[in-house]
Amino acid sequence: MVLPAILYIALLLGVPIILAVYYSLSDITTGGIAAKFVGLANFEALFSRPDFLRAVGNTLLITTTTLAGVLVLATIQAELLLRDFRGKWIVRFLILLPWTAPASLSVIAWLWMLDSTFSPLDWLLRAMGLMGKQGDLFGPFPNAYWLGRSGLALASIVLVNIWRMLPLGTVIILAGLNGVPRDIAEQAQIDGAGYFRRLFQIVFPILYPVFGVTILFTFVFTFSDIVTVYILTRGGPANSTQVLTTLAFFTGVQGGALGQGAAAALFLLPVLAAVSVIILAAIRRREI
Repeated sequence: MVLPAILYIALLLGVPIILAVYYSLSDITTGGIAAKFVGLANFEALFSRPDFLRAVGNTLLITTTTLAGVLVLATIQAELLLRDFRGKWIVRFLILLPWTAPASLSVIAWLWMLDSTFSPLDWLLRAMGLMGKQGDLFGPFPNAYWLGRSGLALASIVLVNIWRMLPLGTVIILAGLNGVPRDIAEQAQIDGAGYFRRLFQIVFPILYPVFGVTILFTFVFTFSDIVTVYILTRGGPANSTQVLTTLAFFTGVQGGALGQGAAAALFLLPVLAAVSVIILAAIRRREI
């Protein structure tokens, strides 16, 4: 009964992976049909490129900072949404809205919010007296140029990624909190345990598998994402925000070096597989 689904998944995932491996070992280009076997030459060329090494570092930096932000903020949001208050369902809907919206449309909205001329964030900072004069937090510039300065561009990408991934993390952790046995927490409260002691010594240990699932989904989606960087910065300024997915696209599709682009894309596969195996193994050990 499950054979059609297995065949569909195998074809959907297996064929692109086989083609990527084949392309990465050849000198194929987007403008030609002939492909000559070159072995590991594409991988050697990639590791000799400074922009590839920087893309690896940026990918890991953006993924880890996004993961940390989502894990902390999603836990806080889930803990607040667990309580009863008026309009809770409306608040839950608004929190889920970034996840339900198409990724490209939501990132385009952020592109306008971070615009170098018309950014509403710049207007707010100037109104608060944090920008526009010498000695201000963002300097004497009339605009922050969020996507034009390397440090601010990376911070902007992390901010947008956290905004996009936060609803999913909140829903997963909220489901875990709803599954925590109430009698255990109530018994600890009767025994005199305070709020933070109950949270860190009772609730969080029970939620370790749930945190593992949140970490896994956030890591995979962020590590393999191309939409945020492609729409906001296209890897700029001066490759300072280039990540593996955009580098593979620009090298293989726009640059025409399909073999090197496939090699860059394949670099994602072992990292994602290793992280997934480690997290799933840790979850399984915790459950046992």
